[in-house]
Amino acid sequence: MANDRIGEILVRESIISADQLRQAQADTRSSGKRLAYSLARLGILGEKELTDFMARQYGVPAISLSEFEIDPEVIQLIPKEVASKHTVLPVQRAGSTLIVAMADPSNIYAIDDLKFLTGLNIEPVVTTDAAIEEAIVRYYDQPDKLNSYDEVMGDLDMQEIGFADELDDDFNALDSQAEAEQAPVVKLCNLVLLNAINKGASDIHVEPYEKAYRVRYRIDGVLHQEMTPPLKLRNAITSRMKIMASLDIAERRLPQDGRIKLKIGRNREMDFRVSTLPTLYGEKIVMRLLDRDKLELDMTKLGFEGAPLKLFKDNINRPYGMCLVTGPTGSGKTTTLYSALSELNSGEVNISTAEDPVEYNLMGVNQVQMHDDIGLNFAAALRSFLRQDPDIIMVGEIRDFETAEIAVKAALTGHLVLSTLHTNDAPSTINRLLNMGVEPFLVTASVNMIVAQRLARKICKDCSAEDAQVGGDALVDAGMSPAEVKAFTPRRGKGCRTCGNTGYKGRVALYEVMALTDPLKDLVLRGSSTAELKAEAIRLGMATLRRSGLNKVAEGMTTLDEIVRVTAAD
Repeated sequence: MANDRIGEILVRESIISADQLRQAQADTRSSGKRLAYSLARLGILGEKELTDFMARQYGVPAISLSEFEIDPEVIQLIPKEVASKHTVLPVQRAGSTLIVAMADPSNIYAIDDLKFLTGLNIEPVVTTDAAIEEAIVRYYDQPDKLNSYDEVMGDLDMQEIGFADELDDDFNALDSQAEAEQAPVVKLCNLVLLNAINKGASDIHVEPYEKAYRVRYRIDGVLHQEMTPPLKLRNAITSRMKIMASLDIAERRLPQDGRIKLKIGRNREMDFRVSTLPTLYGEKIVMRLLDRDKLELDMTKLGFEGAPLKLFKDNINRPYGMCLVTGPTGSGKTTTLYSALSELNSGEVNISTAEDPVEYNLMGVNQVQMHDDIGLNFAAALRSFLRQDPDIIMVGEIRDFETAEIAVKAALTGHLVLSTLHTNDAPSTINRLLNMGVEPFLVTASVNMIVAQRLARKICKDCSAEDAQVGGDALVDAGMSPAEVKAFTPRRGKGCRTCGNTGYKGRVALYEVMALTDPLKDLVLRGSSTAELKAEAIRLGMATLRRSGLNKVAEGMTTLDEIVRVTAAD
């Protein structure tokens, strides 16, 4: 389909504006790429929106390559040169048919070329240029550049690595840097980072112990041991990671924070937020992976159900007041706040955020990175925001009375304030604010809504099967009614290559949305307990985290074991 034709349809269906089309067309002329590539590169359309649109126009299925692990034998069916030339990628072979991801499924010449080359029938599916280019790098380039763990260790002469006590005063930073720059050590560190990306990890833990050294990945919220490098490599790996993160390798007694920016292919960058912590046997390193391409800002896809989603949207669209998102670290609070900001972001409002750290860049939002060492903390940033003519303010976290006090005042003076707190559920957030020193009448006057959330692993679609082991009694004990138990069949993932034999692939959010209505405000002013607030909120229709989880179990999305793991009984 010609670029002009695609552009006309996008404008006609009000998916993009005429100005955005002209901007993308100008980029297309200068880059020589297709219009779809420019729309994605400029951030005018997200990858999901673009692939869904192209699937409708071309009449072929859409595919998300990041969710697939393609068999190397299938990749070898099409040479890299041909894949790059036509912007295609082989995905799966079924008998005499080869499913091929294409940026332009209407390219008959490419399909004929692939059919002649492979001797197979070609069945096209559609995705974006950027997704295919990234996958070409992932599947064709990395095997040449990146060895397996065994190969890397085979290249390493262990006799060349000294064993210095990490906490020894005679530790030589220059020697450690020299060790860190040895080719096998560099390859091993690259392997740790790239494997984490390929396996969809959210965090990497590099941990030294007295007689062991291990690397673990957090995948879908659960830690899995990935490799156990020799203890002799402790100093070299630590130094290499610190060099990559621009940290001081000579400083071993104090925690440090840094960032690694890794370029993958031509169009994708991955950020690693690096934290070092001096432990008894050396420095532990934890890296948080920040992948903007996987940031989901569509609230309907986060896991919100109909009624809670409407309540959430109603409250974030109020002109003033405070909306709080609560939960432990890693529960998806930032994603929920960013999705709310994405919903509110327009040319008519001034949005400012105070974050520590700024995890993702949002166009049109004024984001400020906190620096406690120079006095730029949440409270100082909030004071400054109030002199910047704000409409909407986001505070990364309310940690103390000073920040809470300024946030409350902002919410009372015509501003919408979004923030997070670390509490177990929505009702307990009220008492957390009161414990900080905020007066009850200020809480009831300023807080519009509190959202508690958790992340639960989803059953792998490729190996999902009925689970005969879960009995009705267990479901009733967890909180389901007997009628609900009879109405569905529990499911479980059996374990396959796609999910790494865990039975789970991906995560879904569970939400507990509590709007501070008049009956609840009365209870707060009377000094009621968290249990009384929760009981009244449930009576008024609030679905708890456990209830939200059980709904996901009933939909066949997750398992009872997973819901019991991440939520408490009501």
